[in-house]
Amino acid sequence: MRPAFAVGLVFAGCCSNVIFLELLARKHPGCGNIVTFAQFLFIAVEGFLFEADLGRKRPAIPIRYYAVMVAMFFTVSVVNNYALNLHIAMPLHMIFRSGSLIANMILGIIILKKRYSIFKYTSIALVSVGIFICTFMSAKQVTSQSSSSENDGFQAFAWWLLGKYSIGALTFALLMSARMGIFQETLYKQFGKHSKEALFYNHALPLPGFIFLASDIYDHAVLFNKSELYQVPVVGVTVPVMWVYLLMNVTTQYVCIRGVFILTTECASLTVTLVVTLRKFVSLIFSILYFQNPFTLWHWLGTLFVFIGTLMYTEVWNNLGTTKSQPQKEDKKN
Repeated sequence: MRPAFAVGLVFAGCCSNVIFLELLARKHPGCGNIVTFAQFLFIAVEGFLFEADLGRKRPAIPIRYYAVMVAMFFTVSVVNNYALNLHIAMPLHMIFRSGSLIANMILGIIILKKRYSIFKYTSIALVSVGIFICTFMSAKQVTSQSSSSENDGFQAFAWWLLGKYSIGALTFALLMSARMGIFQETLYKQFGKHSKEALFYNHALPLPGFIFLASDIYDHAVLFNKSELYQVPVVGVTVPVMWVYLLMNVTTQYVCIRGVFILTTECASLTVTLVVTLRKFVSLIFSILYFQNPFTLWHWLGTLFVFIGTLMYTEVWNNLGTTKSQPQKEDKKN
C-alpha cells in the first residue's frame, strides 16, 4: 500500500510542481532565487521540527560531510533555477535534466573506475543524441525569435551555447549533480543510509548563503506584491496571485520529495528510477499541451531518444522479461 501511495505522491507532487514553476517563470523569468529560497526554507523548517527534533537529535553523519554535500546541492539548485532566467523553455529544461544518467555514468567510470555493458553504453548514446537534437532545434527557435536575420542551424546553436550560456549552465548543474550522487553513494556506504537526515541538512545548512542573493529575492518579493490579486477560496482572503503560485510550488515540491523518499525506503532503485522517468514524461506532455510550448517533430524525436535511452539504462525490459519467465518456470515444475 505504501509504495502505491508513494507513487501517487511523486506523480501528484512533481507534475503539479512543474505547473506552478512554469506559471512563476512565465510571469517573472528571473524568479529562480526566490523560488529556491522558499523551497529550502520550508523543507528546512519541517526537518528541524520533525527530523532534528528542534536541534536535540545528533546527526548520524558528521556535519563536515554534509557541508561538502550542501555546497554541491546548493550550487545545483541555484544553477538549475537560474537557467530559467535565460528563457529556456520548460520542456527543454526537463529533457536536459533527464540526462543525469549520462553524467553519472561518465563520472562513475572516471572516479569509481566502473565498467558497464554495451547495452548501457547504447543507452548513453541515445540520451546524448536526444538531448543534442532538442538543444539544436530550440537554439534555432530562440535565435529566430530574437533576430529577423536568417542564420544556419550551426550558427544559431553556437550563438545560444556561447552567447546565452544557457546550455553551459545546465551542463554544469548536470555534472555537479552526478558528482554529488557519487559522493552520497560513498558516504552512505560508510555511515549507512540516512536519507531524511540528509534531506534536512541539505536544505538547512545552505540558508545563510541566500544572504548574497537577498537583494534579488527582495526585488522579486516586491514584484510578487504588485501582481494581480487573487481571492483564496473558502477563506475569502485576497492576496497577490504570485504568492499563491509560490506557496503551491513549495508545497508540491515537498510532496514530491517526500514521495521519492518513501519510494527509496519501500522499493528497489530500479522501481524508483522508472517512476521518476515516467513522471518526467507525463510532466513533459502536460507542459507542452497545457502551456502550448513550441515543440516540433524533431523535439518529439529527441524526447523519444531520451526516454528510451533512460529506460534502457535502467534495464526495465530485461527485468520485465525475467519477471514474466519466472511464473512459466514455476508452472513447468508443477
